[in-house]
Amino acid sequence: MTTTRDEYVTKLKSQLDRWNDDMAKWEEQAKQARAEARQRYEKELVGLKAQREKALYQMKLLQGASATAWQEVARGTDAAWDTFRKSLDSARTHFEKQ
Repeated sequence: MTTTRDEYVTKLKSQLDRWNDDMAKWEEQAKQARAEARQRYEKELVGLKAQREKALYQMKLLQGASATAWQEVARGTDAAWDTFRKSLDSARTHFEKQ
């Protein structure tokens, strides 16, 4: 099955919504944590937000790409999203064991 650019972007947005929900939950945990733990949470969240911005930038490039070039741009988007996903997986391990 061939995916269209619009389907691909919709899938990315849906995933981003789920990740944003996770990050919001962790931000709430950080607010409730003791000072030392709060600093660790906040440091982790700063990194996640930076990765999210890179992923969003790639998604915007993808949305603006021509119909013939979007699949090429998708490779860069996939790489940025994979890095963001790995960062979230690492953070999830950290936040959920607290």
